[in-house]
Amino acid sequence: MAVAATSTEVLTEAPPTSRVTLSVNGDRHTALVDNRTSLLDLLREHLGLPGTKKGCDAGACGACTVLIDGRRVNACLTLAVRLDGAKVTTIEGLADGDRLHPLQQAFIDQDAFQCGYCTPGQIMSGVGCIKEGHTGSAAEIREWMSGNICRCGCYTKIVLAVEQAAGRK
Repeated sequence: MAVAATSTEVLTEAPPTSRVTLSVNGDRHTALVDNRTSLLDLLREHLGLPGTKKGCDAGACGACTVLIDGRRVNACLTLAVRLDGAKVTTIEGLADGDRLHPLQQAFIDQDAFQCGYCTPGQIMSGVGCIKEGHTGSAAEIREWMSGNICRCGCYTKIVLAVEQAAGRK
């Protein structure tokens, strides 16, 4: 005779988890995370780094751009468990103490932000753009920064800031 579960019993299984160790802004972190956790959620919710913004959470706006092993990626589309051993740089890790990264300073000099929500992602993408050598012209910068949306329309000044930091202005 089979025994049926009562309506108050709920059979649940814990989601699969993994331990991930990575370097974030030069500091080593180990975390036990749900295998579905994005790098964005790991940074914001587990490591307390709110500079990387959650915009669309679908890879369309670029607000969550960070550098992984020097390459720019959308943190919302990147599973944290796939990054064991990786080096992640966020907006909080760009400055050298009180000395801003040249692109951070250029954003101030060029007044390249308005509301500021997209600024961390724009700066991280700009750092990647410079590192990749995609700063030969304003048109090239616009093309390679096109994955980062600014709802305030500061694109002209963002391009000027990238040009300044790349040594073109």
